This record gives sequence, structure tokens and C-alpha cells, in this order.
Amino acid sequence: MMGFTANQWAILVLVLVLGWLLGLVSRSGGGRWRRQYEIERAARVDAESRLTAAERRAVELERRPAVAPVAAAPVAATAAPAATLAPVPESLTRIEGIDEERALRLHEAGIHGYADLAALSDSDAALLEERTRLAPGTIARLHWREQAAALRDGTPYKPRKLGFL
Repeated sequence: MMGFTANQWAILVLVLVLGWLLGLVSRSGGGRWRRQYEIERAARVDAESRLTAAERRAVELERRPAVAPVAAAPVAATAAPAATLAPVPESLTRIEGIDEERALRLHEAGIHGYADLAALSDSDAALLEERTRLAPGTIARLHWREQAAALRDGTPYKPRKLGFL
């Protein structure tokens, strides 16, 4: 039976001590990984709770009684004069520089159509820019009032040409 030599015993002890030290060192960084795990776990629980709430809401809406279908009216009865038809909502996003988010903020500030925007005075425009978190001078610089007036009147918008161009 062969035994270990003194050098082999020394190497074995050295490997065991180094493994033990490496284990201690790797544990010290474990808190960082645990914190990241907890953050991701909390985000997942939050997303799952929102999904569950949305599913409950969908089930609730499906349980509501359906509205009875409207009987088809004769064609002659559906023809109404143009003056009695409901107006089509004006989309402020047709104005250059107004995206969906800005249109929503303008709507919340009381600007619902082209006429509202075209009728703004300079002081009203400055106040609106402040209330909707726009950079000062945005309305004048992008000619929103002029574009809104053209859309309101149904005419094409012609930007003013600068003298030096």
C-alpha cells in the first residue's frame, strides 16, 4: 500500500486552504447578487399583480350584460343633413411638432381643436407652454397657431419665408 509523501500532503493541505479562502472571498460579494435578485423578484411580483388585476377586470367586463343590438334602420332614415351630424374630432397631431403625448397635454390644458390653438394670444401661448412643460417660444417657433388656423379654415399652410433664405 502506497502512502502520501510529505510534499503531496503539503499540496493537499494548501489546496484545501486555498479553496476555503476562495469560498470566503466569494461570499463577501454575495450581498450584491442577493440585492439584485430581490429587486428583480419584486419587479416580477409587481408585474404579476398588475397582470392579475387586468385579468380580473377583463372577467368583470365580460360578465356585464351586453348592450342589445340596434335594429338596422332603413337607408332613407339614416340620411341626415350635414348640419346635424356630430363633428369629427380634430386631431392636433396633424400640426407639425405635436405628437400624441403633446396632444394629450394640450387637451388636458383645454386646447381641444384647431380654433382653440389658433385663437391663442402671445401671453396665452406663453402660459400654455409653461403649463404643458414646453420650451418657451415653442408655439411661435413651430408656427402652431398659423398651422391650426390653416387646418381650421381648410386651407394649406404656407410657412413664411425668411428674408435671408
